[in-house]
Amino acid sequence: MGEPCFDIAHLGHVEVLTDKFEESLDFFTRVYGLKLSAREGDCAYLRAWDDYEFHTLKLTASETTGVGHIGYRVSSEAALARRVVAIEASGYSVHGWVDGDAGHGRAFRFEDPFGHVFEIYWETRKFEATGDDVPALKNMSSRFHGVGACPRRLDHLNLLASDVTEFRNFMQTCLGSRVTEQIRLDNGRLGGCWFTINNKTYDLACTEEHGKGANRLHHVTYAADQREDILRAADIFLENGVHIETGPHKHGIQGTFFLYVWEPAGNRVELANAGARLILQPDWETITWTETERKKGQAWGLKTIETFHTHGTPPGETNGGT
Repeated sequence: MGEPCFDIAHLGHVEVLTDKFEESLDFFTRVYGLKLSAREGDCAYLRAWDDYEFHTLKLTASETTGVGHIGYRVSSEAALARRVVAIEASGYSVHGWVDGDAGHGRAFRFEDPFGHVFEIYWETRKFEATGDDVPALKNMSSRFHGVGACPRRLDHLNLLASDVTEFRNFMQTCLGSRVTEQIRLDNGRLGGCWFTINNKTYDLACTEEHGKGANRLHHVTYAADQREDILRAADIFLENGVHIETGPHKHGIQGTFFLYVWEPAGNRVELANAGARLILQPDWETITWTETERKKGQAWGLKTIETFHTHGTPPGETNGGT
């Protein structure tokens, strides 16, 4: 899997675009259970109760849907400098330095071959709990508030790309990511890759684009503590008229217990259990799944539904918005 490179510390935040801002904000706060850290103009800054940063989801009003950018925090100022040198030498599209926002300082932006914008940063704003957010235990970032599904932290996201191999090259070159698991299709192409930059099994996945679109988001995921939290969330989504796409169930790849829903603007959102594996083995060898194995369905036999392959945001040309 390659020697670990720990210049990148963790997935920091995801900017999600919505053309139904107020409805999406209501979903993410009242139903999904994120906390609102700030609202500035057309943007809302949100976090789960144990996220240490000021925000992990930036919700932005837009004429479209999907992902605005993906932010990774580096492990030090020196690591930031090393990554910038590597990215500038990579041949991929570089946007350069941008000012920070309500949640972090300046960031270096660049782009994958499929239009997804990434940024890396060091200076960040840590959430400071006050009032009702102050936890009983000082080693928690804030109080467990119990509103909605109430996930604990940001976990990962999944992006769509027409060439997963090329996306893999981008992640390895620019972020120093390693591939923990992958799907090899019968035609030889990679159907999906799961990437890590630390000891989590993955913080980003990329799967093959079937909706004939570009710069598309498959889903963003927050983590709950246990399976029962996800079962409870299913009832909460049901009571609030949220479209449940698939689950609750267990993934074969990575082994997470999952539930997928569509928020009001159509962006797919997952809630998964935080008890997934850690990759402590330094010489971990990438697990490769065949197309035949994947056609068996998820871990307990649930078949992968068609919209899971075609739906993404913004909508694509082929069933992308259904």
